[in-house]
Amino acid sequence: MKVVTAEQMRNIDRMAAQAGITTEFLMENAGRSVAEETRNYVGNIVGRASLAIAGPGSNGGDALVAARYLQDWGAEVTVYMLSARSPGDKNLALAKEHGVNIIYSEKDRKFTKLKSLISSAEIIIDGILGTGKARPLEGLFKEILSRLNSEKLRRPEITVVAVDIPTGLDADTGQVDPDCLPADLTITLGLPKPGLYNFPGAGRAGKKVIADIGIPVGFSNDIRTELMTPKWAKSALPARPASANKGSFGRMLAVVGSENYIGAAYLACMGAARVGAGVVTLATARSLQPVLASKLTEVTYAPLPEARKGIISRKASEAILGILPYYRVLLMGCGLGQHINMKEFIKSILFNLPGKSPALVLDADALNILSEVPGWWRKFKADVIMTPHAGEMARLLGISIEKVQSNRLETARKAAGEWQKVVVLKGAFTVIAEPGGHARISDAANPGLATAGTGDVLAGAIAGLAAQSISLYDAASLGVYLHAMAGEKVCNEFGDTGMLASDLLPVLPKVIKGLKAL
Repeated sequence: MKVVTAEQMRNIDRMAAQAGITTEFLMENAGRSVAEETRNYVGNIVGRASLAIAGPGSNGGDALVAARYLQDWGAEVTVYMLSARSPGDKNLALAKEHGVNIIYSEKDRKFTKLKSLISSAEIIIDGILGTGKARPLEGLFKEILSRLNSEKLRRPEITVVAVDIPTGLDADTGQVDPDCLPADLTITLGLPKPGLYNFPGAGRAGKKVIADIGIPVGFSNDIRTELMTPKWAKSALPARPASANKGSFGRMLAVVGSENYIGAAYLACMGAARVGAGVVTLATARSLQPVLASKLTEVTYAPLPEARKGIISRKASEAILGILPYYRVLLMGCGLGQHINMKEFIKSILFNLPGKSPALVLDADALNILSEVPGWWRKFKADVIMTPHAGEMARLLGISIEKVQSNRLETARKAAGEWQKVVVLKGAFTVIAEPGGHARISDAANPGLATAGTGDVLAGAIAGLAAQSISLYDAASLGVYLHAMAGEKVCNEFGDTGMLASDLLPVLPKVIKGLKAL
């Protein structure tokens, strides 16, 4: 499903008008969807006091349509108009015909009526401002939202429903005005907006529902950002023909783990195995091999010479470079540490790759070591998937974490283009970007995954999928999707406290099985 900026949505609206799809038609569909999703969310609405705040633009029109439907279904609805509509406004006339109580702010001296309506409302529909140009809230808008925020704090049980986006949320970046009213439910219209998948805006949107309002799918064909869906994930799964053997599903070499991070090797290798890689080989310090062999019984091993116990020697790069031609993917970085010998080992591999090297998946310490090398992306030309979290991305780009997080989508897209690598910017609503400008967003923000080792599982899953001969962009995206869905399943069973990275491993194939059954 495509994700559109405010300007892209306006262009789509113009295309719809040129195709004979009227604003009236779209607004009717939008308002009905808002009413339907509100009813679905709150349950029985008969007799429920509902207050719709209608702004001056199309969001106000959507709110009027929603108010009419809710009134017809038995709610007690009042629309508080922040400005006059045109004399022939059909939606205003229909709302009145259907018994909706209409109150105009200009006639409500000292907000006397508004105070009473807010204090008794069980449902509040925010139809004040939509995806128009973001600007500081002031004047009447600021006053109304301040009052609504105060009442929501006093009575958190009020259900706040946002039309398209919460007022005061930047649809493109997710930045918010201090008076932005947090929603319990956001019904985003036509197509989702990127600001709903970037904090702090994501934290103000509540549950998100994407409403089909009748815009033809073809109008968004040129949009280069999409939200990953189960339908897409199913289509991206590698084929598993009955005639296959282990070689059919690829050979992956994992250079991971060290004395202090033995578990990273286990988690990364099992992540790859659990998504279907045919052969996983673990290359790690020789003294760690006996320890890991008792737990990793399904992988093969390439024990490496050590600088000291548990730390790979720089000279081991020769052994890795010698066996690389036998593998489709090289995963490097998980739990390697920052020892000086490890730094030299990693750089001597990455900057001496053969002409026909396998694809690379670089995580954790490999990324941190690269960030110390000016212009690192110009020094090796292999096909690469980078998997940084916000801190690692900040180091790679030489900017602050706050700058990375302020617009994660564009940060990842710009980095992928400059580096000519696939970039996975991890975190809540992970972003995957490729060098050509396309990007995908994960609709998942699970605090249960904020624990040591989950990134190792993800890196392994991505590498394991890449080994199965799907594109690196698809492998990175599908790995993120499967990892997030496994996290959701574990969270649903255990809750978001106390989840372990290893809990994800047996669930990954169950997620894949569920996708195949769709």
